[in-house]
Amino acid sequence: MKSVLITGANRSIGLEVAKQLSEKGLFVYLGSRNLEKGEAVVAELLKQGLEHIKAIEIDVTHPESISAAKDRIEREQGKLDILINNAGILGDSPQMAVDTPVPHIQEVFDTNFFGVISVTQAFLDLLKRSDRPRISNITSGLGSLTLHSDPSWKYYQVKTAAYGTSKAALNAYTIVLAYELKDLPFKVNVIDPGYTATDFNQHSGPGTVESAASFIIKHTLTDDDAPSGQFYSHDIEDETGISPW
Repeated sequence: MKSVLITGANRSIGLEVAKQLSEKGLFVYLGSRNLEKGEAVVAELLKQGLEHIKAIEIDVTHPESISAAKDRIEREQGKLDILINNAGILGDSPQMAVDTPVPHIQEVFDTNFFGVISVTQAFLDLLKRSDRPRISNITSGLGSLTLHSDPSWKYYQVKTAAYGTSKAALNAYTIVLAYELKDLPFKVNVIDPGYTATDFNQHSGPGTVESAASFIIKHTLTDDDAPSGQFYSHDIEDETGISPW
């Protein structure tokens, strides 16, 4: 049975990804900063008939929390097949480049960028024990520099000095990571679930969590000949789903 760790999975898109992967027969570690909240969610999922799913405490901004989660999965599984770096924060609004306090920007980067790096590096050894390791870093269309430079893009005016820039940095890191792991059976990609109605945006997005989760899973459970180092976006309206960087 393949195992997957999803950070920030006690609600919204992360939770739906956990549900759908459990239904597909994977052993799911539902990552939550607050263990009690995670366990409450898992208890409800088990009542719904889902199996092979456990809550695990992991705060991506605290090294000791990451280390404890890694040690637990190593004890229980011996390896990790899939890592989905889903945990993220929006930060305070508005986010103007000219006056957003640096500590506010740093707080967003701590979760969305440095947190992903910390978790990925901690779990890399367990992922290397898998026959087909996968790393999916959940990004946003707001991390595309090409689209942000195009006045015709429908979200051109949505500029964020913390959130969007943290996702652009995450995209850049993923390119480097995919390159460094290219000679191993890893597939490392960034995936934008699209503008989805969640608590994250006061349910303003047009997409559903079910569709967003399915898109993430489609580009995570990939074949051996699938690309690595790609940027997939649910908002790209063609069959490839490939977004410009």
